[in-house]
Amino acid sequence: MNAHGAGANYSIRDEIRDYWSERAATFDTQVGHEIASEAERRAWHALLRRHLGDGAGRRALDLASGTGVVSHLLHDLGFDVTGLDWAEPMLERARAKARARGTPIRFVMGDAERTMEPAESYDVVVTRHLVWTLVDPAAAFRDWHQVLKPGGRLLVVDGDFVSPTLLGRATAALTALAARLGLGARAPADPLRERHRRILEQVYFRHGARADAVAALLREAGFRQTTVDTNLGAIHRAQARHLPLMKGFDRATQHRYAVVAVK
Repeated sequence: MNAHGAGANYSIRDEIRDYWSERAATFDTQVGHEIASEAERRAWHALLRRHLGDGAGRRALDLASGTGVVSHLLHDLGFDVTGLDWAEPMLERARAKARARGTPIRFVMGDAERTMEPAESYDVVVTRHLVWTLVDPAAAFRDWHQVLKPGGRLLVVDGDFVSPTLLGRATAALTALAARLGLGARAPADPLRERHRRILEQVYFRHGARADAVAALLREAGFRQTTVDTNLGAIHRAQARHLPLMKGFDRATQHRYAVVAVK
């Protein structure tokens, strides 16, 4: 934990902000964060079009925008995009990327659970791999409902990254067996991995963000027409080409999904 962690007022939200601040430097180097190929870019465009349509100048809010990957995908489709994140190192990289690409995307600092954005100011709200980290998703979903215009759409792209897959369970069992037999070296300590574990213990979806649970909370927040889409295979296949075989297979077998909901 860094120096901020010593204070009595240091909260789980501060922990999450600092974790992603530390991850910013290598964020775009990891498959599943930055777009690794044109095939993956096309697959993301297809998913966004399927649920949101073309932008045609409509206003989009990309929550927990990180280095602006999804913001640029939305801009490609013609949306007027605002990216919101509260990790300053992420925002620095997002703004630099937008300048380099000549894209007029607005990046602002803010908490995705409490955006402080004006009511009924966006046509679409999009999140990617954010919901599983939320401390209070019910409150966050009410906030997102509020910032959407009537008829506006929320698209949540997320997954259960906690529950082990069949391959994950097999790998863990083999690792444990090797340790008992004295085979293999012990994995070195990883401060970021430990911080991730500590965060996960405190978030709402600590046991995994399942699509049906997310959709139910969205309905409680006032959304209607919630639809779960698990047809993300094109994205997974494109990403798998840049991963070791078994890791790509494990990712493809995780419970990953998109949920679209209408105000």
